[in-house]
Amino acid sequence: MTKLIGIDVGGTNLRLGVLDDGLVIDDMRFQANFSDICKNNTTDIAWHKILEVTASAIKVMLKKHPDVGAIGIGFPGFIDPNTQQILQSPNLPGLLNADLSGDLSRMVGLPVIVENDALVAAYGEFCSLEFADKNLIYVGLGTGVGGGLILNGQPFGGQHGMAMEIGHMITVPDGRLCGCGNNGCMEQYASATGVSHSYQNFTGKIFTADAIATLARAGDVDAIKAYEIAGLNLASAMANIIKVLDIRQILIGGGMSQAWDLMAHTFQATLSKALIPVLRGQVKVEISNTGDQAGIIGAALLSLHSQSQNT
Repeated sequence: MTKLIGIDVGGTNLRLGVLDDGLVIDDMRFQANFSDICKNNTTDIAWHKILEVTASAIKVMLKKHPDVGAIGIGFPGFIDPNTQQILQSPNLPGLLNADLSGDLSRMVGLPVIVENDALVAAYGEFCSLEFADKNLIYVGLGTGVGGGLILNGQPFGGQHGMAMEIGHMITVPDGRLCGCGNNGCMEQYASATGVSHSYQNFTGKIFTADAIATLARAGDVDAIKAYEIAGLNLASAMANIIKVLDIRQILIGGGMSQAWDLMAHTFQATLSKALIPVLRGQVKVEISNTGDQAGIIGAALLSLHSQSQNT
């Protein structure tokens, strides 16, 4: 198998890995706060900076591994499955109809495929772990909330590339304004950003989700409540998804999954109450233990999958 590069674009960094025969043989992390870049620059300048940062990171890897044959990228946003264009990225303001695949391919001289970050993480988890079923719902809790779906062993992105955009299910009608343009999206309550906003609403203080988790474990009532709100909203959305798809395996990943203990009780109680009675107790929820590698593996393997479809 040809060596592949997989890239997972996170809120503040890029994680790159080289796969050889399906295994990560080298990985690196690069500082890259694309959100701040988009907020502090015009769209054209921001896009140029995003390309430069990503291309520079890839070239560092290519110096070490010149025999790489393709590159896959998991990017936060709505990805057109036909053109590979980033139609919109709610957490990267101003980014519309951006051709990361084409622009980056011309800069590094290799084929580049782009998929939604949660979908590539779902595929990476599925390929890395042993699941009894061929179906999997993946939920990525981070700056936002992403979702990925594996059906019969294959990643499912939908006709418009927007399947499983669970973070944008409305759980609080007329609630907080979301980057997608709607109000009350689940990720405005169940993400790291949402937890921070909830705590700020209660106290007037601005803290990161990690700091709020520390406060919650120390008994801070408002911090505990902020995480309970996250668990409640996540469960409300997941109950509806399960009623539509009837899939029993749910995997929770992303940086905020490390605070799952603060959400689990409220999540399970809310999920059980909201499910059809015959489904109660049938859904298995697990926390990912693959660390940073699921997105890298999934992106790389999907680049190979894309190449095989085009040959």
